Amino acid sequence: MGLVLQVKIPSQTDVIETNVATDHPKDRLDPPCHISSIHELDLFRSLQSVLMNLQLLWELVLLGEPLVIMAPSPTISSELVLALTGCISPLKFCSDFRPYFTIHDSEFKEYTTKTQAPPSLLLGVTNPFFIKTLQHWPHILRVGEPRVSGDLPKQVKLKKITKLKTLDTKMGMYTSYKPFLHKDKTLIKQLLKGLQKKLPSSALSLMLRKHLFHLTQSFILPLERYMGSLMPHHSAITPWKNPPQVRPFQQEELMKMLEHTGPQYSSAIKGDWIGLYRRFLKSPHFDGWYRHKQKEMRERLETAHLKVICEANITAWIKNKSEVEIVDLVLKLRDKLVQAHRQHLPVSSASLNRLKLHIDEVIGSLPEDLQSILHPH
Repeated sequence: MGLVLQVKIPSQTDVIETNVATDHPKDRLDPPCHISSIHELDLFRSLQSVLMNLQLLWELVLLGEPLVIMAPSPTISSELVLALTGCISPLKFCSDFRPYFTIHDSEFKEYTTKTQAPPSLLLGVTNPFFIKTLQHWPHILRVGEPRVSGDLPKQVKLKKITKLKTLDTKMGMYTSYKPFLHKDKTLIKQLLKGLQKKLPSSALSLMLRKHLFHLTQSFILPLERYMGSLMPHHSAITPWKNPPQVRPFQQEELMKMLEHTGPQYSSAIKGDWIGLYRRFLKSPHFDGWYRHKQKEMRERLETAHLKVICEANITAWIKNKSEVEIVDLVLKLRDKLVQAHRQHLPVSSASLNRLKLHIDEVIGSLPEDLQSILHPH
């Protein structure tokens, strides 16, 4: 009998629903599991067996490393994969991920081939067959049913990837990866205190979410500062010239800045932060973040340029200008208006209306034949 897992995978703009059917007996679960947002996940429950290796997993996810999650059920697989995609918030997860992958999926051959390196992907599976077919993947996390051992749930141990050989391989985090950062025991101590006080899972999840958010934020903030330094000064923006360009991103310039102002000076977590940044710059998450920042910075420049134009004395500028120059100005100003509406630039409607009046005034100063072309009735 076919069984169905329904997972709502969150994205910035919409929610995608994935329905997967399988015949594997281990894949049975009760009713379909609906997850409409990462923030609705019980993060503590999802990550409870990997808390001792959470920082290592954070690094692997941050760097877009290929990672397989082998779980006893589609529910555990899906929730763990989705929890890991959210562990680098506020950074947007830009790799691919499959909360529940089966041998029937169309990419099965692509992911199991040994002729090419595995893609940047979080892959959730339940079928033990994958232990054999995915042995070449560099990082494999095998988890079991959650079991409480003392105060802290039983933890998955770190093991060498070479130990992953048989279908009955024990639970563990199989990898040869050496983390750049030293392990931070603060989170475990906080969670243990919370467990001793019998705090609800929601409170423990909030602790986890805050810890991961601050860890990622401390990593991203120096990059944000560097990108801000590439922006031209406001004084370089004039109404009658195209807006100045953002200075090009230079990796070595960034590294020099990080050596003096990186999180190694402010974070309680020590280690090779610079090495982690160098590796991150090659990841899909950096590529996605950088593209977004570029777009954001271009729009900020366009907005600043448009505001300067709206405040400019256009009537004074067109004096002693040729008709060709004035017509060129009208066309450029109209383009600016179209761009402002298309890109939803944050310029007030009063400023845009003022610009429209400026355009009408400029057209009114031209001979009638040109007016009729630029202002057809």
